Amino acid sequence: MADTAAKLLAAPEVADGWLRPSALAKLSVQGLAGHLAGQVFFVPSVLAEPVPTEPAISIHEYYARVSWIGSELDTPFNEAIRSGGEEEAAAGPAALAARVAACVEELRGILPASPDRLVRRPTWGPWSISFDDFIASRLLELVVHSDDLAHSVGLPTPEFPAPAVETVVDLLSRIALRRHGATNVLRALSRSERAPVSISAL
Repeated sequence: MADTAAKLLAAPEVADGWLRPSALAKLSVQGLAGHLAGQVFFVPSVLAEPVPTEPAISIHEYYARVSWIGSELDTPFNEAIRSGGEEEAAAGPAALAARVAACVEELRGILPASPDRLVRRPTWGPWSISFDDFIASRLLELVVHSDDLAHSVGLPTPEFPAPAVETVVDLLSRIALRRHGATNVLRALSRSERAPVSISAL
């Protein structure tokens, strides 16, 4: 998964469109690339932190608690995401692609031996999640934002392994259920004539 994102970030089309707007409002290709790369960088960074003492919650409870789902573009959190992506990619497309490729190689060495410990990030509330659930959350980010970046620069969306896509679709489906209710989700998936306009999870 991370390797697929790394190859996309190294594509010439990404460098060519670096300063253009991306498919996401108020975010340049540079900022989107930086945000996508950040999902790879987060993995070794959380493993380097001490095991948290905050109580663990499930991945579905995590998505129920986060404040950014469905939030306005100009919230401080979303502004920080945009500025953080720009800063992550400030050295340019070649430097970012090289950093991501190096991080992927690092992960090849450390992930097979990594225990399923608890992890957390400073922006969360007083909870933690399992490392396996954290990886699932990064899969969601990698799949969704790889599609965003590819679309932004006129490339086909990368193909990800079926188990990874199934994990992401399961997460998105559960989020959509909370946001839109069972009837709307069921109709969107089974009855186009009665389907709502959107059941977007995010």
